[in-house]
This record gives sequence, structure tokens and C-alpha cells, in this order.
Amino acid sequence: MNPLTVSGSPHAFGDQSVKKIMYGVVIAMIPAMLVSFYFFGLDAARVIFFSVAGCLLFEYLIQKFLMKQEPTINDGSALVTGILLAFNVPGNLPVWIILVGAFVSIGIGKMSFGGLGKNPFNPALVGRVFLLISFPVQMTSWPLPKPLFAESITDAMTGPTPLGILKEGVAAGRTVQEIMSDPAFPSYIETMIGYQTGSLGEMSAIALLLGGLFMLVRKIITWEIPTAYMGSVIVFAGILWLIDPTYYVDPLFHLVTGGLMLGIFYMATDMVSSPMSRKGQLIFGIGCGVLTILIRIWGAYPEGVSFAILIMNGFTPLLNKYLKPKRFGEVVKNG
Repeated sequence: MNPLTVSGSPHAFGDQSVKKIMYGVVIAMIPAMLVSFYFFGLDAARVIFFSVAGCLLFEYLIQKFLMKQEPTINDGSALVTGILLAFNVPGNLPVWIILVGAFVSIGIGKMSFGGLGKNPFNPALVGRVFLLISFPVQMTSWPLPKPLFAESITDAMTGPTPLGILKEGVAAGRTVQEIMSDPAFPSYIETMIGYQTGSLGEMSAIALLLGGLFMLVRKIITWEIPTAYMGSVIVFAGILWLIDPTYYVDPLFHLVTGGLMLGIFYMATDMVSSPMSRKGQLIFGIGCGVLTILIRIWGAYPEGVSFAILIMNGFTPLLNKYLKPKRFGEVVKNG
């Protein structure tokens, strides 16, 4: 006979579990992972392997020897953090820097707050931003994509991302049309498929969108944050583009370049560091979108997704406090 469990309310029941959700996220990331293998080959496998292995190892060691508790590395959360960290770095990053990022993600971003469910910031983004600030040269040396069986590009060649080319070109006084008319500048189709420079996991907007739709259908994530994030980017970037299309690029460019799709579906929707209520999630998503465009256009970096999500992670406790759902049995005034 199964023992009865006695606990306080609310008594919510569902067929989801942390392990089931985490491995569902891993499945959703497979299309983007395959694209990174196609364009970067063994380098992509190397970065993903050491990032995942580092996250699993550091979580095990910290739980076993520092926190004196049973390790929970089989729940899938460290695996997800490792893949997301790998998705946020270049394919030519040295192994020791990857391991530093894994340690910061797990040791500082997650376990220093008590572990899964207690971290206020997305652990993978904590590691990524730490690496970006500490090793700016290595973190911004993007290898050119080299499709499997292609022999025309050497392994040592690097180049700027489309966002970087656009930002530097506009700063030099060129119009958006002049920059994008360059034959070397990737077309929208190429960026959507994945033929662009950038981090491993942000290559293909289509692959990321497929994984995002899978998570929505499987109810691993809800629609509020992705819709609000994407909608605010389209509206804000669209207004600027309508004001001056020679200086501001159109919203589609923002959606298919950089880590925007990765952030929209895989990092902003982190159930631990994002708000609990529907209103809070909508405000959170809008804030992420507006901050991303602000940083991309007027910030020091051509990319703004990581900083935008981390900043909004900081507002999550405030949104949870003032926008939490009403309690059952709450007393209301009559008349």
C-alpha cells in the first residue's frame, strides 16, 4: 500500500517533474546542437562535451564535499546548464576557459544560492557574462562557419558577427542599406538557416524556433514570456526602423541574428529565475525585449540578450511580490 503524504496547501498535482522537464529541454535543444555540429564539426562536440562535463563535475563535488548532501546531477539541471553555456560561447574557445565558465555557472550562479530552485539568475548566463568580461578577446573571436565536407575555408579564420558588422558600420557613418548590400554580408535566409558567425547555439533561428515550439506543445514553457519578449522586440525595433531606416535595422534582422531566439525560448523562460504570475511574465518578457534593443543599439556590445535577461532576473522577486495570484478564500469588500 502506498503511504499517504501529509503536507500544507496548496495541493497541486501534475505529471511533470524536474527531471522530465529538464530532459525535455535537452530534447528541444537537439536541432540547434545538430546545426552547430554541421557548421563547426568536432569543435562543437568538444565545447559541448567539456561544458557539460564541467558542470556535472562541479555540481557533484560541491554537493558531495562542501554542502554534504546527496548529489543530484541526474536531475538534468546541470546538463541543461552545460549545454546552454556551450551554446553561448564560440566554437574555438580553449578548454580551460570553458571549465572556468562551468565552475562560475554552477559554483557561483547556482550552488552558492543553495542549488536548483534557489538561484535568482540564470546560471548559464552568469557563466557567459563572466567569461565575456574576463576573456573579451577569446569570447569575441568567432570562427567562420565551415559546413561539413566544405574545403574552401580554413579552420583558423575568424570574423565578426552580423550584429558586430552592422554596429561598427553604422558607427563609421555608413547606412544600414550600404552595409547589408555588401556581398559578404549574410542574407536573411542564410542567417535563419545558420550560415553566420556567432556562438554555437545561436547559429540557426529556425532550429531554435523548432525547439521552442516543441517546448510550448509539451507545456515545458508557457507562451507569455516568449510572446512578450518577441513582440516587444518587433514593436520597439520597428518603431525605430520606421523613424530612420538608414540608421536602424528592421525587426526581422534582430530576430534572426545573435542570441535572441536562444534567449527568448531557452533562457528567459527559466522557471526558477523568471516570475511566477502571468502578468509578471508578460512584464518580464517586455523588459527583456526593450533592454535587448537598447543595448544592441546604444550599448557597448553588439549583442544584448544576456545582459537584458540577467537584469530582468533581478526584478523577478519584485514582480513576484506585487503580482502574485490572489489566495483562495481571500476576504473581499462588498459594495
